[in-house]
Amino acid sequence: MAHSSEEHPSRRSEAAWHTALLFLIAGAIVWLGGVHIRAILGGDLLKFGTLEFEDYLSADVEREIFRLISFSSILVTAGYLVVLISSIAFLFLSPFRLREHGWLMMSAILFYLFVPVEAFVMVIDAKMIYNEFFTTVDNSVFRELFVARVGALAGAPLIAMLCYYTIIVLAVFQPLRKKPIETA
Repeated sequence: MAHSSEEHPSRRSEAAWHTALLFLIAGAIVWLGGVHIRAILGGDLLKFGTLEFEDYLSADVEREIFRLISFSSILVTAGYLVVLISSIAFLFLSPFRLREHGWLMMSAILFYLFVPVEAFVMVIDAKMIYNEFFTTVDNSVFRELFVARVGALAGAPLIAMLCYYTIIVLAVFQPLRKKPIETA
């Protein structure tokens, strides 16, 4: 009897979607954590409720905050891309069917609905990252990019964040789950 070193196909498939789920969760932690770090840092720059910069910050302090925002933007972008790729893999490889798991379908719709918004703000983030690491521009360029990022798409990134937290609630409580039909 010959022994095969290959695993059973269902085990490989199960391992694949579990791996995708692991990357999805890890990426989401990095991504959402980075978003909050960036928001806290950015909140120090602006007067509360406005897009006006604080007057009391020196140019050096402001520059350091922009540097930290650039670093956190790298984490946010990498985390989001991991979530995007692993979520696609998870949806294709998992045994959960959207028709039977309404919570998963709602989560997918909420996530993929905001991919264009995230892509748009990532372009602005990429400009900030580029300026931080490959140029010697002054704070005015960073100010312009920061205001464009905060005011992007009339608040759509904020609405997206609320949807992302809704996805977490949906994944935990799993509403709209179709019960299997029992036969007597």
